[in-house]
Amino acid sequence: MFLVDLDETEAPSHGTTLSFSRATTVLLTFAANRFTRKAAQHYRKQFGIGVMDWRMLVMLTRAPGCNVAHASKTMGIDKAAVSRSLARLENSGLAASTVNTPDERRRDWRLTKRGHDLHDRILKASLKQQKALLEGFTPLEVEQFNGFLRCCLKNLDSAS
Repeated sequence: MFLVDLDETEAPSHGTTLSFSRATTVLLTFAANRFTRKAAQHYRKQFGIGVMDWRMLVMLTRAPGCNVAHASKTMGIDKAAVSRSLARLENSGLAASTVNTPDERRRDWRLTKRGHDLHDRILKASLKQQKALLEGFTPLEVEQFNGFLRCCLKNLDSAS
């Protein structure tokens, strides 16, 4: 179901590989990559920030005072990428940190007023993009699709 047979002209040394149209992981990756690329172009042009920074604006809106480890685990993004994004947000005056432990590296992060304002502006554009992505789906199909994705995330979290 997930494989495609290749003929001699396509790949003389390999006879079978993943299908671009039937392999779930391939489709999910392609869709996520294309969506992220389009969103990145739009956010950078319209608002001057990238997708990772937008994700951090959402994270800090949802969980004010969170630290790098919490954001990394929640979003499934490595700590270094989270730290770089937070540094950009801080340098832009969109986020600020406080140190509440003896360890200077453990900082709690919050959005500034400017960060909240930018979040609210980008949220409108993000919802418009999400609506365009789901064009043609019924509300029930969207809920089912979200359920499938939540199940995939759960499976990924439980995989060793």
